[in-house]
Amino acid sequence: MTVQSSTGDRGSVGWRTPLVIILCGCLIAMIGFGPRSALGFFLTPLSQINHWGRDVFAFALAVQNLLWGVGQPFAGAIADRYGAPRVLAVGSILYAAGLYLMAYATTPTSLTISAGVLIGFGLSGCSFTIVVGAFGKLVPESWRSTAFGLGTAAGSFGQFLFSPLAVALMGAFGWHICLIIFAGLMMLIIPLSLALATPRAAPGTSAAALPQSFRHALVEAFSHRSYVLLVLGFFTCGFQLAFTTVHLPAYLLDRGLSAEVGGWTLATIGLFNIVGSILSGYLGNRMPKRYILSIIYFCRAISIAAFVMLPASTVTTLIYGAVTGLLWLSTVPPTSSLVAVMFGTRWLAMLFGIAFFSHQVGGFIGVLLGGIVFDRFGTYDPVWWLAVGFGVLSAIINLPIVEKPIARLAPAPAV
Repeated sequence: MTVQSSTGDRGSVGWRTPLVIILCGCLIAMIGFGPRSALGFFLTPLSQINHWGRDVFAFALAVQNLLWGVGQPFAGAIADRYGAPRVLAVGSILYAAGLYLMAYATTPTSLTISAGVLIGFGLSGCSFTIVVGAFGKLVPESWRSTAFGLGTAAGSFGQFLFSPLAVALMGAFGWHICLIIFAGLMMLIIPLSLALATPRAAPGTSAAALPQSFRHALVEAFSHRSYVLLVLGFFTCGFQLAFTTVHLPAYLLDRGLSAEVGGWTLATIGLFNIVGSILSGYLGNRMPKRYILSIIYFCRAISIAAFVMLPASTVTTLIYGAVTGLLWLSTVPPTSSLVAVMFGTRWLAMLFGIAFFSHQVGGFIGVLLGGIVFDRFGTYDPVWWLAVGFGVLSAIINLPIVEKPIARLAPAPAV
């Protein structure tokens, strides 16, 4: 079987059939997203053993979210020009080093460097955003939205798998060994990345068919109103997801629930996000993507408000996890697909990386604000309600987006 390039030509790729490409990309997304989604379980033991407030751990993970976003456009641009495997390999090594050193962090500075700087930059090189960019170039256009959904769903399965795995490993071997095991698993990304080798400097589809430099792509994107709206709306996704991932386990403990309930809630989010991401990718081929995004953000606001107002119990928490899971990373397929529709796939990883930077700025603020607000007021409630407000705002922001290729006035010079 062969892979159809974005220009419509077919070329033999040997063992790298679309099925193999999607499978390897999904495994990378699963491994890369899994440990990061379980880091909230290390907040309590690290804080207790080192006599830290929650703001120390929150700051380290806020830095992680920010640097993940800062590094993403650069990692995407390198992957677009030189291929995904190099970026994925470097990212996995940085990620593994961060997890390993985090196990031995005894000062706020060492925690920030390991859990913040190294894991943050590592994620920018081996997360599902690089996988999405490779899928955009390697799979046929008719498969694209579905492939984006599958890659995102695989990251969700990583959350489903690694959250209870973290709880089990911590109970059996301690949190130090758990982090070291997670670091070793990161090395599996390197051989898997070989399946995602992309043609260097290949042009994209439709509007991106003309040769274009990355500088021109940046100017063009930020001059496009719909792209700017898309980027602004993605901020909310990062704010809500990062705050929930890091602070939900501690929030549930504060409300009298066990650590196991927190683990299974995050696992439930990951499990149901598999369904939500695949469904979102499927619907992206059949209805306007801006409507999908608007519905997701509005429903998130409703689910958060209900969760905060209802009495704390295992049942209501798991229901919240299921509903939230359906809406979790289901924003990624329509967001990445809209970038491809507007600008083609030539600089897809970079331009989606810029949108993801907005996502991670939201994550940085959400994680950091959660720690600061709790330490000052003893409650997370103000941040939960801010997440509700952001959800409503993003639901409105996405509605005016125009879903069609950008009209280019003149060809841009090739790199």
